[in-house]
Amino acid sequence: MNLARTEAKVVGAGRRPHRIVFLLPVLAFVGIAMALGVGLTRKPGEVPSALIGKPVPEFSLAPVQGRALGLSSNDLRGEVSLVNVFASWCTACRAEHAVLNAFAKQSAVPIYGLNYKDDADAARAWLKQMGDPYVTSLIDADGKVGIDYGVYGVPETFVIDRAGVVRYRQVGPVTAESMERRIAPLLQQLEQEGGHA
Repeated sequence: MNLARTEAKVVGAGRRPHRIVFLLPVLAFVGIAMALGVGLTRKPGEVPSALIGKPVPEFSLAPVQGRALGLSSNDLRGEVSLVNVFASWCTACRAEHAVLNAFAKQSAVPIYGLNYKDDADAARAWLKQMGDPYVTSLIDADGKVGIDYGVYGVPETFVIDRAGVVRYRQVGPVTAESMERRIAPLLQQLEQEGGHA
């Protein structure tokens, strides 16, 4: 009788690890779901950037075909400016383009276009069709400059101060609201304070 009880305990003990094995995937799923839930509460336009407060990455790029002026990181010093990363294949870029065109007409702050992983002819045709708010548009065909800026999707927009330091990053399309509430006031502040807020 004692032998039967001992065997039952041994068999029962052998089954417990199997229950734990079944619980591990459930616990992993719950952990991933919680992490995703937290991520969904964050606003994508407010993704922090490692570049905030640092000089723009060094670069020198040729203009989009049909434009005369290229641009280098040194050209971004001495004036407050916007750098807008766009592409002709980007649907969200179409949504923000009217806002950039309107801003370019009413503001003296230059906007520089960084055409990201795009075909030069397609970019030129897109600017002709959509309007061109940029002082110059640069072609970043291989995306290396975009990578240096920390770009992981288009559109993205950067506010650059007179010292060539990145002061703000907008992930996703610039809307009339984001321009009015955040970007335009920051540009005005930087211009009034000589670029150092």
